[in-house]
Amino acid sequence: MAIIYHITSAARWASAQTWGQYTVDSLHSEGFIHCSKPGQVIATAARYYAGQSGLVLLAIAPARVKSEIRFENLTGGFEIFPHIYGPLNLDAVTAVLPFEPNPDGTFSLPVNASAG
Repeated sequence: MAIIYHITSAARWASAQTWGQYTVDSLHSEGFIHCSKPGQVIATAARYYAGQSGLVLLAIAPARVKSEIRFENLTGGFEIFPHIYGPLNLDAVTAVLPFEPNPDGTFSLPVNASAG
């Protein structure tokens, strides 16, 4: 299965290192951690992270994730997104890539990320 991605703040990722697992508010409020397939990352960043800096992009190997992953659409559209239904174990993260906006505020995939 191809790498999936999750956008987060560098501070939240650093906190996960202390706790030994990664969680976010959506895990408690919606029951899952939002992720994106490679081709969805830029649109997700533009929609939810505009104007933010201090971000990182977590590259996640689905086969290593201990929690259930479902590829689904819960908003009535046609696009399917990966959702992790539980905490993310840190050893499933294969890379932590800086994910700062471009000078014009748009985002681009880091060179090390797969556009898949």
